[in-house]
Amino acid sequence: MDVRIERPSSFGGFSFSLVGIVGVLAVVVAGATVWLLLTDPVTVAESVDSGDVSPLVRSLAGSIYDALVRLLAYL
Repeated sequence: MDVRIERPSSFGGFSFSLVGIVGVLAVVVAGATVWLLLTDPVTVAESVDSGDVSPLVRSLAGSIYDALVRLLAYL
């Protein structure tokens, strides 16, 4: 009787971790966008109206940075 033990492929593990990282980043950006819609709706409205996303991206990056700094302050 021939018993074969197969190891999980490294590609499968890599793809699951890549999907997980992309998912976490998407959740962070979505959460920051909702937070920005609630706290600074004028910037979001101006960005949507003008089509220029640089103020929106700058505000998103600032809010994510502030959240990370506050999170690291607890650690």
